[in-house]
Amino acid sequence: MNKLSSYSIRDIHKAYRDKTLNPRCLIDQCLDRANKTKELNAFITLTPQVAHEQSLRCQERLQSSKKLNLLEGISVCLKDNFCTENIRTTCASNMLKNFTPTYNATIYSKLMMAGACLVGKTNLDEFAMGSGTVDSIYGPSRNPWCYNDNWRIAGGSSGGSAVAVSSGSSVVAIGSDTGGSTRNPAALCGIVGLKPTYGLVSRYGLIPLVNSMDVPGVFAKNVDDAAITLNCIAGPDDLDSTTIKSAFKPISIKEDFDISNLNIGIPKEYHCKDMSIEVIECWQFVTDLLEKLCKVSCVSLPHTSVSIAVYSILNQCEVASNMSRYDGLEYGLRAKTNYSTEELYATTRSQGFNNVVRSRIFGGNYFLLRQNYEKYFLKAQKLRRLISDDFENVFNGDNKVDLLLTPTTLSDAPLYSDFTAKNNRDQCALQDYCTQPANMAGIPAISIPVKLSKNKLPLSLQLMGPALSEELLLNVAKKIEALVNFPVLEFNQYLNKN
Repeated sequence: MNKLSSYSIRDIHKAYRDKTLNPRCLIDQCLDRANKTKELNAFITLTPQVAHEQSLRCQERLQSSKKLNLLEGISVCLKDNFCTENIRTTCASNMLKNFTPTYNATIYSKLMMAGACLVGKTNLDEFAMGSGTVDSIYGPSRNPWCYNDNWRIAGGSSGGSAVAVSSGSSVVAIGSDTGGSTRNPAALCGIVGLKPTYGLVSRYGLIPLVNSMDVPGVFAKNVDDAAITLNCIAGPDDLDSTTIKSAFKPISIKEDFDISNLNIGIPKEYHCKDMSIEVIECWQFVTDLLEKLCKVSCVSLPHTSVSIAVYSILNQCEVASNMSRYDGLEYGLRAKTNYSTEELYATTRSQGFNNVVRSRIFGGNYFLLRQNYEKYFLKAQKLRRLISDDFENVFNGDNKVDLLLTPTTLSDAPLYSDFTAKNNRDQCALQDYCTQPANMAGIPAISIPVKLSKNKLPLSLQLMGPALSEELLLNVAKKIEALVNFPVLEFNQYLNKN
């Protein structure tokens, strides 16, 4: 599997056609890798029976037809906040520890239609509230690039999905992205993380965190695989009223894509005080490469400084609303109390939610109080519009640019001990600084690994584009990927680190 760790979807499909590999063999090796890297804690639930059944159906199709589905026989995993019929979906919380959905999320249905094989459900911060994947009831996920006694975080909240792809347990993975929860762990684990335009991919079956910002995201080892996966999952869905209703045109990645006529913007406000020197140098390195191929301009997004505060307020307000469905009556945990309905509600939610979830519920309810509604919630909504207008101005105003280039995170992967020394709110404010504005504006963004830090850990950059610019975004990301030639973490490297 060492060699297969760096195989792309096209490489695997070629091996299928040449009969040097078959889907069952690939799935067996992915499951074997998942078991051999259990200490990384990428998975909450492995699904070997489901994966084997799906791989056998893939083999039957391969024998009867030379045409392959886009993800035929490709291993995938899902963040454990996407509903999967007859497979438990926990959100890494006591509240849903024993919850088994009776239906599939649209994204999982589309993956199965494309021929994918599900190897498991991956770890996350409880109800996706975090930026480190350290607040799961199943324990934290660990970064495979540096796993030892003094280990580093995987990023979050979709850290399990990022670890699964980075360590070779899955070819591609699905996460959710509310304020950077796909791009952040992708950056820290040295893989590609794509957040599509809001509404391009159905949210049906994704257990919601913030309805107005949640977007299913894609993890892959390279840009081509991310594009292929997006082509499988994007498009309108009658079950989700927030999806874009126009038909999705599949994205094409061109090997000879010309960027000479593009103008790439560098937003000055993203150069913040907490950003490490290594990240700044990485940013400058790629900027210098692009200046030889296209135009690069300095731009301003003046409301960036308030964006994280606005995101925090709106996040907590929607969390307070979304978490109200967990009352101990319909599904999920039910506390053993019969004194009153009020006591049932309070005890169930106290036992079912961790401190992070409870604090966001309290904060959201405070902001939504009648006397605070206009002061906090309405003001935050108005500022969100200004943040969105900032992006509109740089993409469509005078001296417009085609894309923006920024860091994804402010440093390489922090040590677990350093990360947990701060509370969840402060860590999210730090880790989400560069990523959450894209969610506020609903625009697409992608994180691309660029180089290794002095600690031999990945450093990544982010591209952002106007709504529905995924084709341009992915083609430019592919160009950067080819220029920097970032190394893949091979299994023997992981073993040598331990």
